[in-house]
Amino acid sequence: MSLTDYQKEFLTNLLSIPSVGGTPEEGAPYGKEPRKALSFFLEEAARHGFRTGVTGDRAGWIEFGEGEKLIGIICHLDVVPIGDGWETDPFTLTFKDNAMYARGIVDDKGPAAASYFAMKELLEEGKTPTNFRVRLIMGTDEERTCSCVEYYAEHEEIPTFAITPDAEFPAIYCEKGILHIKVVGKNNNGLCAEGGSAVNMVPAKAKCVINETEISAKGKPAHGSRPELGINAISLLVNEIESRGIDISEYPILRFIKDFDGIAFTGCDTVDESGALSANIGILKADGDDCALTLDFRVPYSVKLKNVIDNLTKKASEYGFTTEVINAMDALYMDKDSSSIQGLTKIWNRHMDKFTGFKEEYREQFNEAMAIGGGTYARHIPNTVAFGVQTPWQEDQCHQANEHIAVDDFLQWVEIIKEFIEGC
Repeated sequence: MSLTDYQKEFLTNLLSIPSVGGTPEEGAPYGKEPRKALSFFLEEAARHGFRTGVTGDRAGWIEFGEGEKLIGIICHLDVVPIGDGWETDPFTLTFKDNAMYARGIVDDKGPAAASYFAMKELLEEGKTPTNFRVRLIMGTDEERTCSCVEYYAEHEEIPTFAITPDAEFPAIYCEKGILHIKVVGKNNNGLCAEGGSAVNMVPAKAKCVINETEISAKGKPAHGSRPELGINAISLLVNEIESRGIDISEYPILRFIKDFDGIAFTGCDTVDESGALSANIGILKADGDDCALTLDFRVPYSVKLKNVIDNLTKKASEYGFTTEVINAMDALYMDKDSSSIQGLTKIWNRHMDKFTGFKEEYREQFNEAMAIGGGTYARHIPNTVAFGVQTPWQEDQCHQANEHIAVDDFLQWVEIIKEFIEGC
């Protein structure tokens, strides 16, 4: 299988838009680039026969089919900052070794495009649903607030059932709680430092000026929900400072980073079926006076977020800091044995062996719904389940440098979405 000329052109144009969230403008509440990506998508879909709509310039949708029942597919068109370590232009679709490279090809422009291609193929094959409608809903601020689809949910029709292809296969029955907390205070010793570009990314670069000496560190980016896959440059920076023989005891922010342990600082040692707490130091800012760290926690579903917040606040006070909650989302938990979860899992099991890197032992290892630390739109629109698109045995590409997907795997996404729609 291979991409059609139309699919290549569509992906090239969509991925070329640097749709990182930006400064609000009239008609573009999350910045002009995410809105530009949405406009491109809607205009292209309308040109090929789909009904389209825009909700408060925050989200948009394309639709086909007839009937009262509404089936949803929910994706996002914004992306995280590019970060460091790219070997190709992140906003130029690049084909290499039978794979496609670009920021957003996995998270989440690629899945949005695959969903559109699936709908377009069904339309062209004369398989337009007659007893239900299919609506591809696209948000433009998932990577920061998810307020885009929250606005949609307040003002638009809610799907009878929906999937969001913004996680992993098989289906996701549980998502951990998410906390983004800023630790702030005064830095009276003239330290200037910075690192990280988004709280939900493991920072790949950090630097500081201390005692008139510039010091830097390089790490490895990863998604903030999977910090073990990256190397945190902010933590490395403190190690580098100490290796220069500099005493960090005069700098509370550096001591906090040095001592930081997510479980110890929050008192959250619970391990349930969603796993243990994970923690990421995402952003460091110090300007010689004020200083701040922004932290990302993924909290087991059985733990109350308030307990984590209270314990971290108490710990931060020991360093002379206060805390500010930037984002708090409760965990999502669904019945693993429900018909919707089981139906999606069966679709996955029929396609599992067609994905790159499949081994026969994976049939038993990855044949049931799972829990994740990532957060998806399933938390924000009722009746929604995260379903795909990455395989559980491949390296997580979300928020990574050199984000990529095998062409054959992308085309499997299209086939799976088609089967999902036809089975509704």
